[in-house]
Amino acid sequence: MKTKDIVLISLFTALIVALSLIPPIPVPVVPVPLTLQTLGVMLTGLMLGPKRGAMVVLLYVLLGLLGVPVLPGGRAGLAVLVGPTAGFLLGMIPGVVLTGWLAGTPGVAKNAGKAAGDPSVGWQIARFSLASVAGGILVVYAVGLPWMALVTGMDMDKAAWAIFVFVPGDLVKALLAAVVAQRLRRFLVV
Repeated sequence: MKTKDIVLISLFTALIVALSLIPPIPVPVVPVPLTLQTLGVMLTGLMLGPKRGAMVVLLYVLLGLLGVPVLPGGRAGLAVLVGPTAGFLLGMIPGVVLTGWLAGTPGVAKNAGKAAGDPSVGWQIARFSLASVAGGILVVYAVGLPWMALVTGMDMDKAAWAIFVFVPGDLVKALLAAVVAQRLRRFLVV
């Protein structure tokens, strides 16, 4: 692994930690709070691609499981794995891989350096948004929802309706991640 990769992995792990430590917002009826860590996961996948993105999220999860208080609300330790949020946390690993894969390799995208007024910029933002939705929302929910239902004793239908409250905010995060990534990817030295 190159020094540049180590620096990028460390930087994006710190970004997810910083976004995770912004106080989570409890949501009535759902034992899972609203957090910004998925924004960091989406940005990581878009900016670093699947391989380095997976390393970032694996490092983040490992730090949390080893007891470093990097998870939302300052939580940490193996006890997190028996809580209702564990599935969402673990779902971020395949989620960042899919997001990165769908976004394509940084620095290789043809339109990465085009000006904001270029019509292809809108297309790239749309592509990045869809990549973020697929990996950062659908995959994370696909792993987290059954886990939350199992741990809380909710049936799957009730659990699905309960997490529906997160969808609008997550869609905003996906769009924000896409816009930021489109603006910054051209500066990323691969």
